[in-house]
Amino acid sequence: MKIKTKLTLGVGLLFFLIVLLVALGVRQLHTLANDTENILVDNYNSLDYSRNMLKELDKIEIEKQSPDKFQHYLELQSRNITEIGEKELTENLLEDSKAFAQQPDNKAVITLIRNDLNDIMKLNMDSIQRKSIVASQTADRAILWISITGSMCFIIAFTLLVNLPSTIADPIKDLTESIRQIAGKNYSRRVHFESHNEFGDLARSFNTMAEKLQEYSDSNLARLMMEKKRIETLINNMHDPVIGLDDTQKILFANEEALKISGLKSADIIGKPVQEIAVYNDLIRSLIQHLAGNQTDITQNKPLTIYADNKESYFEKQIVPIVITPTGETEKKEVGSFIILRNVTLYKELDYAKTNFIATVSHEFKTPIASMKMSLQLLENESIGPLNEEQQHLIASIKDDTKRLLRTTGELLNITQVETGKTQLQIEKSNTRQIVTEALEATQKLAEQKNIQLFTSFSDSISDVWVDREKTTWVVSNLITNAIRYSYENTAIQIQITEDESYVKVIVKDNGLGISSQYTHKIFDRYFRIPGSEKEGTGLGLAISKEFIEAQQGHISVESELGSGSTFILSLKKVTE
Repeated sequence: MKIKTKLTLGVGLLFFLIVLLVALGVRQLHTLANDTENILVDNYNSLDYSRNMLKELDKIEIEKQSPDKFQHYLELQSRNITEIGEKELTENLLEDSKAFAQQPDNKAVITLIRNDLNDIMKLNMDSIQRKSIVASQTADRAILWISITGSMCFIIAFTLLVNLPSTIADPIKDLTESIRQIAGKNYSRRVHFESHNEFGDLARSFNTMAEKLQEYSDSNLARLMMEKKRIETLINNMHDPVIGLDDTQKILFANEEALKISGLKSADIIGKPVQEIAVYNDLIRSLIQHLAGNQTDITQNKPLTIYADNKESYFEKQIVPIVITPTGETEKKEVGSFIILRNVTLYKELDYAKTNFIATVSHEFKTPIASMKMSLQLLENESIGPLNEEQQHLIASIKDDTKRLLRTTGELLNITQVETGKTQLQIEKSNTRQIVTEALEATQKLAEQKNIQLFTSFSDSISDVWVDREKTTWVVSNLITNAIRYSYENTAIQIQITEDESYVKVIVKDNGLGISSQYTHKIFDRYFRIPGSEKEGTGLGLAISKEFIEAQQGHISVESELGSGSTFILSLKKVTE
């Protein structure tokens, strides 16, 4: 329990008991006052009226005075009937008084009046005695309850007096002694408070401080310097350029490779903000674009072209954060980062050679494939003689294989053009509806073979787009072809066109197999095919589509769930007035 809670509960309870004691005393005194007031008001007045009537009766009898005062006190008594039986006695007194008024010299009537007054006085005296006993009992009860409540207050106050100071003072005493030990460089000293209160939190913070001081004290400066030299040597011997930054983006180190390709000197940059260096150094400025957050998805993985080793070289940038868990803490903290430039020139050269090889082979394949298609057309026309049924099946099979080979060759040529940057795009104002219509016409026959319905949903007032019409038509056709290939027979495919302020969107939705969530982010990678897929393909169609669309400042994305079909969304740059 927190100390604040203990103090609040203890003082609050003591305050409550004090209030209770005061309320009880006031109540008991009020009750006693009521009992006393009843005696004074009810009985004392009756006694006073009766005594005065006796005096007046004597004056009437001896001095022959007027009975007016006697009648006055008699009326007061008749209005002050408070006890049981007093009413009857007062009525007897009234009757005897009337008789006396008629017979003033009748001694017997006077005697009756005196007896009536004595009876009233005796009744009130008995009541006074009875009420005195009740008042005495009330006083005794008040003393009892006030004593009990006062004793409880005393016990609780004594308990708080004994325990509360030690609860606060003892931990402070231990903590003070521990601080003296720490001041004396005894960093192994620890405070152990098992309670989960403010002192427990203070003990944990104190122990964390002591651990850090002990860690610092146990460290050897010479050993630290040796480790620092070893790390610096290791970094300097790396063949990849490395630049280290602290949490305030100041340069901590830069190895020799980094200094060589940047043309900088170590003394000019160490300890300075990297933004300051980037003002006059183009390479550093390109390396810290991630700090400004202005690096787009398209360019963030693109290799940097840097002149190094007497030739144009290629480097891939990698940002590695430095994250540590401080001693005595549980949360990780980022204390800096370093930038690594991996030299991928050799791989780029191999990739370039591969691309040239594929381009050459693909180009050389087109001529014999064209000859094969011409020969198949001659055979189908039976120019050299009739064909039997089996030969016709063989020719049809060869024709399908020729089409697949020609399609694959075309895709390889397209991807080589993309990789070498030789793709020529003719961006022009194009009719979106016409692009989609041409793509539908190109894929209609394939859809009919699987009895798949192609449904369209777009209006006649669709905006034009800035695209290469031929390549965009190919992309839309490729998306519809893929939807047909991966859809079940006797199903339907939806082709929609929508638009917003900046883009016209072509949406192709099928009800086929769908794509597992673990593969949706890889579906546009080159040569990627979903594991276990029985459909033929090179894995280049979507990659080429993505390259074409993004080169036209558009976007292509997919939404899919395994077993629920796929939806490909093609966003094309809208023509705005």
